[in-house]
Amino acid sequence: MPLYEYKAKKSPTEIVEGTIEANSETSALAKLSRLGYYPISIAKEGVGGKRSSSLYLFKRVRLHDLSVFTRQLSDLLDSGLTLLNALNIIYQQTENKTFQSIIGDIRDQVRDGRPFSEALKRYPDTFSSLFISMARSGETGGMLESILERLANFSEAEERVKTKIKSALAYPAVMASVGLITIIVLITFVIPKIVGMFEDLGQTLPLPTAVLVNISGLFIGYWYIILGFVALIVFILTRITKTEEGRVTIDRIKLGLPVTGNLIKKSEVASFSRTLGTLLENGVPILESLETVSNTMQNAVLKKEIVKAYQEVRDGKSLSKSLLTKRHFPIFATNMIAVGEEGGSLEKSLFKVADSYEREADNVIKIMTSLLEPLLILTMGLIVGFIVVSMLLPIFQINIIAR
Repeated sequence: MPLYEYKAKKSPTEIVEGTIEANSETSALAKLSRLGYYPISIAKEGVGGKRSSSLYLFKRVRLHDLSVFTRQLSDLLDSGLTLLNALNIIYQQTENKTFQSIIGDIRDQVRDGRPFSEALKRYPDTFSSLFISMARSGETGGMLESILERLANFSEAEERVKTKIKSALAYPAVMASVGLITIIVLITFVIPKIVGMFEDLGQTLPLPTAVLVNISGLFIGYWYIILGFVALIVFILTRITKTEEGRVTIDRIKLGLPVTGNLIKKSEVASFSRTLGTLLENGVPILESLETVSNTMQNAVLKKEIVKAYQEVRDGKSLSKSLLTKRHFPIFATNMIAVGEEGGSLEKSLFKVADSYEREADNVIKIMTSLLEPLLILTMGLIVGFIVVSMLLPIFQINIIAR
């Protein structure tokens, strides 16, 4: 039976290393889990000390996994189980090894007496600040199961929106990919062979054919330069997006785009309103809620405006008056928030704003996807048509000369 070398946590402060016999890596992980260890890395021992390592903890946890975890934990707590027993059951049922290890560590932290929300803080890449804040408020108020149910509803709604967008863009993406591959094949392989035949006949190529030949020659002769240029652009954009100023500049350009800018703004306002309303409804203070919401904003420009609003509210200004001075925050949303503040029902007003802008964003997505398909077909048709006509023109010219 092969040996596996492992590194694991035995307690929050103690790390152990050793070897364990197992038929496979999965079996080794299971044995370590039964020993109460939290695996950090595991590697099969090989000949001459060589090992094939597998740091599985760096695999990603999907939004679907998180939604299922939240729903299951809420249902188990609602049925009367303790938090520790509920986490243990979910740990045994989770198929994603990365997430299973995270749940196992959270379970161990809870067993050692640490609050659930504090255990979640150890994994900021998996559990958002919204999730942690709401879990903390649920622990404080003794209603963790109901808070988790709301979080599950929130996660499932977010997952549905993302799935809807992916489904809408799947067909156009496939069509664009196939069309692009077709064009590259025609320009790179087909056109040079056909043009060679006409050049052997000593015929002068028509203008469209000559243009196409030059484009084809550019691709064939300088493809590495083109590829290098594209790679350079990607590298520069990646470097820019890693700086605060770069992200703000790029996100400001996105907001200025005709259709997508409007969609981004509506989606972000809906997300802001829904998240803030959910936090306030569950007893999280307004300042902590605003700080949490600012960390969930995707657009850097809008995030800066929310951070500024947080600072103004901290200094004693009302939320509606603070948002009123923000350039990218809609007047309708500000007015609804003002009404909610005056009537003492801010969270209800925020939910109404979220519902309204979610519907508008959904309509924009439907319009964009319905227009995208015919535009793609038209664009690809024009490009392929130009290539075909350019290839046929010399044939027609030869027929005319022959007559």
